Parts: sequence; structure tokens; C-alpha cells
Amino acid sequence: MPGKKLHMSALKAVRRDARKSVYRGTVRASTRTNVKRARTLIASAKTPATTEAAVQAAISALDKAAQKGIIHKNQAARRKSRLMAALNKARAAA
Repeated sequence: MPGKKLHMSALKAVRRDARKSVYRGTVRASTRTNVKRARTLIASAKTPATTEAAVQAAISALDKAAQKGIIHKNQAARRKSRLMAALNKARAAA
């Protein structure tokens, strides 16, 4: 425990923050994985159906993370916008 927090409420807050940190880390990691998978599929541009499904999964993960307060809603919107821009650019090139 950081510092000398001796009040019961402070000790409870430390425990609660540790639990939230673990949960938020797993959600953030799975969101990053979905976005990375979508980006690699966009770059490879092999199967459009699989790519679109991966992009939709990434957008869904970003929305859920923003809804839970793990990332800011504007950050989620910016990432979704960039993902869609990359997808549209790949579609135009194909």
C-alpha cells in the first residue's frame, strides 16, 4: 500500500482501486487487440468480409470501453473515425 493510510475508508479505497485497475486493464487490452487485428486486416486487404467484421468488432469494443468510462468518449470517436478512414482508403485502392 502506498504511504501510511490508516483510515478504514482509505484502505477500502486502495483495495477498490486495485480491483478496478485490473478490470480496466483487461478491457483496455482486449480493445487494443481488436483494433490491432482490424488494422492488420485492413493493411493486408485479403478478404473484405473478414476485414469488415474485424472493424465492426473493434468499433464495438471501443464503444463499450467508452461507455464503461475506461477511455474517453472523444478518444473512442477519434479512433473509430481513423479506423473507418483507413478501411475506406483500402476499399478505394482495391
